[in-house]
Amino acid sequence: MKNTLKLSGLEPLEVGPNTNFVNVGERCNVTGSRKFLRLIKENNYDAALEVAREQVEGGAQILDVNMDEGMLDGKAAMVTFLNLIAAEPDISRIPIMIDSSKWEILEAGLKCVQGKAVVNSISLKEGETNFLQQAKIIRRFGAAVIVMAFDENGQADSYERRIEICKRSYDLLTQRLQFPPQDIIFDPNIFPVGTGMEEHRQNALDFFRATQWIRENLPHAHVSGGVSNVSFSFRGNDRVREAMHASFLYHGIQHGLTMGIVNPAQLEVYEEIPKDLLEHVEDVLLDRREDATERLLEFAETLQTKEKKEGKNLEWREKPVQDRLSYSLVKGIMEFIEEDTEEARQQYDRPLHVIEGPLMDGMNVVGDLFGSGKMFLPQVVKSARVMKKAVAYLLPYMEEEKKQMQRAGVAEKRTKGRILMATVKGDVHDIGKNIVSVVLACNNFEVIDLGVMVPAEKILQAAREHDVDAIGLSGLITPSLDEMVHVAKEMERQQFDIPLLIGGATTSRAHTAVKIVEHYHAPVVHVLDASRCVPVAQQLLSDEHREAFHQNILADYKKVREGYLNRNISKKTVHLEEAREKRPVLEFSAATIKTPNKLGVHVIADFPLSELVDYIDWTPFFQTWELHGKFPKILKDEVVGESAQKLYDDARMKLTELIRNRALRAAAVYGIWPANRVNEDDIQVLSVENASPIATFHTLRQQTEKAAQAPQLALADFIAPKESGVTDYIGAFAVTAGLGLDAIVSRYEQQHDDYNAIMVKALADRLAEAFAEKLHERIRKDYWGYAHDENLSNDALIKERYQGIRPAPGYPACPDHLEKTTIFKLLGAREKIGMDLTESLAMTPAASVSGYYFAHPESKYFGLGKIAKDQVIDYAKRKGITVETAEKWLQPNLNY
Repeated sequence: MKNTLKLSGLEPLEVGPNTNFVNVGERCNVTGSRKFLRLIKENNYDAALEVAREQVEGGAQILDVNMDEGMLDGKAAMVTFLNLIAAEPDISRIPIMIDSSKWEILEAGLKCVQGKAVVNSISLKEGETNFLQQAKIIRRFGAAVIVMAFDENGQADSYERRIEICKRSYDLLTQRLQFPPQDIIFDPNIFPVGTGMEEHRQNALDFFRATQWIRENLPHAHVSGGVSNVSFSFRGNDRVREAMHASFLYHGIQHGLTMGIVNPAQLEVYEEIPKDLLEHVEDVLLDRREDATERLLEFAETLQTKEKKEGKNLEWREKPVQDRLSYSLVKGIMEFIEEDTEEARQQYDRPLHVIEGPLMDGMNVVGDLFGSGKMFLPQVVKSARVMKKAVAYLLPYMEEEKKQMQRAGVAEKRTKGRILMATVKGDVHDIGKNIVSVVLACNNFEVIDLGVMVPAEKILQAAREHDVDAIGLSGLITPSLDEMVHVAKEMERQQFDIPLLIGGATTSRAHTAVKIVEHYHAPVVHVLDASRCVPVAQQLLSDEHREAFHQNILADYKKVREGYLNRNISKKTVHLEEAREKRPVLEFSAATIKTPNKLGVHVIADFPLSELVDYIDWTPFFQTWELHGKFPKILKDEVVGESAQKLYDDARMKLTELIRNRALRAAAVYGIWPANRVNEDDIQVLSVENASPIATFHTLRQQTEKAAQAPQLALADFIAPKESGVTDYIGAFAVTAGLGLDAIVSRYEQQHDDYNAIMVKALADRLAEAFAEKLHERIRKDYWGYAHDENLSNDALIKERYQGIRPAPGYPACPDHLEKTTIFKLLGAREKIGMDLTESLAMTPAASVSGYYFAHPESKYFGLGKIAKDQVIDYAKRKGITVETAEKWLQPNLNY
């Protein structure tokens, strides 16, 4: 018992020779749970505590807490959350794992926890002095520590490196600090297997061997790891991943694995794995066959589709050569690539054009399939190998062409790109970078890999020394984002003019557009995954395509940065008073105003999703997936029809599943009140009980110059003016179909199932819009009742062939998002159905819709267009805000 690992919250946890595998609860981690991240960002710590409580109730024996996020004060969040946990006995009864890549957060967390915690993690990456200093502080607090297997030279990626670093770390801790050996937990790095790359074949075996060596040679030390990493290559195939996790755990525990993070949703009982599946999985894990990965891929396809094996059906050989090349690349078929490449060479002016044309078109298809979760990483590597064979066939012809150009005195054109790759300073994660490097190399690019933890000055020095054509930066932890910004600034300062590629798990298109692009004039492109690196690199390094590609990227990223594309477009406007004089003249009488059947605020707490299916507008759903066409005609489209039909079938199946398991819920709150137009363009909302003012909606009026008889519209025009003495009415609503969505998406993302994660989000958006349509129908026919005899088809509803409108703040008729605050306050949306607004006034959950109800027969949708400063000043005064604030929110509509 003396050398047993003893941890504790309010209750002790002893990890000894007879202890089973220890499960670490992973959901209180902002990098792994979008729901938890959202709750922390919104300071909703009560709900965040419920996440922790669910982990404990679900069987977690240790609770991992991580607050590393680029836009979050991680230290403050860690301290706040741990202090709150300490006051919850049912949570704090288990030990805490303080998880961060930043020492200041780890140290702050140590000051908050009660009992004996685990610190995750420290390493030798910054040298022995720093390592020992941190360990000394951890020991002073009486905590155990996870030691990562990497040092000053980078991450341990072989058996020898693993045991070398762990032995050195163990000796330093136990001999220099007398650190209790039972309080040392090593993480020897679990890497993916079955990637298709030779150097990854023994990743699992090396981990098992290193684990056994640690337990046998480093007395009383323990071993931990993130199990889901091993199956990353098979994301999208849950059945294979579940079997891999169960088998990996079985063998890991046999070799001495003590604890780790495991997703229960992707874990199967080892004994219940079908024997044929287990054989194929363990052939890969244990590296028992040369062709283990390919056999598992083929077997996985039979599990999913039961289709005929590829290669037996040769009908595709009758298609044009461009289609045959694409098919070979997508399917990874080597058999016919040389003869098809030769046929293509005969059709093109230059061998290079075959590469930049049909071969790259095929790789673009691969990129799209992989990005949507329909291909696995090993298949992409196989596709790259087909590409490499085609390029190798063309290489002699390209060399001969180069010699002819030299004899003719024509300058040599560089056709082979040289790309420098590096994981930025402070980050040791490079699996993704290595995969990208292999895929690039397979496609005839020369790759210079500087490894991990590379400072900016070394990156740029090497770039000059090797005369590279592009730089690729990789990173996983959140501080890497700031380091990438620093590299971009340095490239600009040192007058570089080559493309910069950004990749890694925490990077994003939005971050690249907002934080990096503005600091560097040359192309900066976010590369989503390994399959997209080749087409992106080809475009950027092509003299013919680089400029056009760069301009397209710039245009796309500008849209992210607050609509700069239209910022300087100026249109002729009229004075505000003139615009008001041209308001439409409408009738307000018993003929146009119907007293609502249900006044006041009403809640629909849990609306059946099954009743929304018939109201879905499917056309925007396909647009989300970049399949353009009107539903249902798109299903028969000659170009995208097959893909659209498959997508639609998948969507309907997923929709049925969501309805059946009730994991996704819909709720709404709506209100109808007496109202009148006041102050020219405002709408005063009155109490149902005593007709006293309770709120004011502020509307904006069109100012763009029109034809003489055309009215200048504002939404207030559709409400009777107060001076008329007529009581009119206005409604508002807030609906969501996103309750429970974060948990569903998080589960899919943990399974690396991007396809279904995107699918459920797209469906939730469509259901929210369908709910808004359904509720509006009920308003018109029942709750307000001004169109009680309405009988419209879904197509007619989509075409808005009904009386009344439901415009939403942030959209063309009322672009001011600030008006949402009035709607939400009037409805009590947050308290009643859990909908809320962020500081940028985005609605949460994301799958939500809110807006107004207008009933006047002549009410219609319109676009505000550009407005002049006189209206902005007037609007700011009416709202009681500064002109600067008004300009901020109305910026896309300003005509100055």
